[in-house]
Amino acid sequence: METETNKNKVIAGAAVAALVLGGGGVMLGRTMFAPAPTTAVAAAPAKEDGHVEGQILMDTARAKAAGIVTEALQSGGLGAEILAQGVVASTPEGEAVLTARADGAVVRINRQLGDFVRAGEAVAVMESRDAASIAAERSSASARLALARSTYAREKKLFDAKVTARQDLEGAQAVLAEAEAEARRSQSAASAAKVSGDGRTLGVVSLISGRVTKADAKLGSYVLAGTELFRVSDPNRIQINASVLAADARRIKPGDTAVIELLGGETVDAVVRSATPSLDPESKTATIVLTPQGIGGLTPGQGLRARIKPRGGGDTGLIALPEEAVQTVEGKEVVFVKTAKGFQATTVVTGKRGGGRIEIVDGLKPGAIIATKGAFLLKAELGKGEAEH
Repeated sequence: METETNKNKVIAGAAVAALVLGGGGVMLGRTMFAPAPTTAVAAAPAKEDGHVEGQILMDTARAKAAGIVTEALQSGGLGAEILAQGVVASTPEGEAVLTARADGAVVRINRQLGDFVRAGEAVAVMESRDAASIAAERSSASARLALARSTYAREKKLFDAKVTARQDLEGAQAVLAEAEAEARRSQSAASAAKVSGDGRTLGVVSLISGRVTKADAKLGSYVLAGTELFRVSDPNRIQINASVLAADARRIKPGDTAVIELLGGETVDAVVRSATPSLDPESKTATIVLTPQGIGGLTPGQGLRARIKPRGGGDTGLIALPEEAVQTVEGKEVVFVKTAKGFQATTVVTGKRGGGRIEIVDGLKPGAIIATKGAFLLKAELGKGEAEH
């Protein structure tokens, strides 16, 4: 009887344990496999850190390699600019014409076209009778000077000894002064002509330092005095001669600023130095002389376009820039402004157009640096970058 009672207790305990384990399993299953609650953070779309809309990350070296040219904006619309065609020329002291100083034959050429020559150097050597005459005059002057000095010294000694009169001493002194002047003249002539020691040859000497831009001398040719043989130009002494209409010339004053447009989209700042008081009889235009603020990219004889900006002219509330600087992005006209990290697409409002230039009514301020040539490359880069983001 007792055995049967214990058996019933065991069965009851097992049933209770089964119920507890079953309930715990159900609870454990619900806890482990229940779907996680949806949160607001998980549902929000992710945004890449540091990305600014319309920004193009590009350093200066990469922009230069891509051919992107920048320009600093200045106030003044199309009415404030005077467009003029110009040519690069040497300044009056920046070019020298080397001529034959006497009749003779060219026996040696020391410099050729494009070579550099220093002031005072002989570009060529000529054999001439005049060289012998110059050398003879130098020798005679030296001999007369030596005699005059000796005579003066003797007269001075006699005068001090109270043997001769003062007028004899003064006469010797006057002769000495004339001999010294003649010696200086003959020596200067010989030095300027680079006369050789034997008096056979003389040199064709450059007056300035620069490069030979023209060489007409032929070895062995006989030339007359005054014949142009070489031309030397200093590339650092140049100016821009711009032609403008008479009405525009009256608006331009010395000190006005200008921008020189070079091939390739690059620009060079310049300042108005002077203006011719009369018009050219053929073209009926006045010549405005501009002094460039930089020499890079400018070569004598080169043609270019200048944008002259008279002070106080036109609407200073507007800005004019090249048409290629304005690009259309998603139906909006934008300009790419240079920033510390690259370029920023800036929406602008445009106005009148003319001469390859366009007015900006709103969206930009003077002093900003924008991309001109190569702006379309930035537009393509912007489209690619926005697609990736």
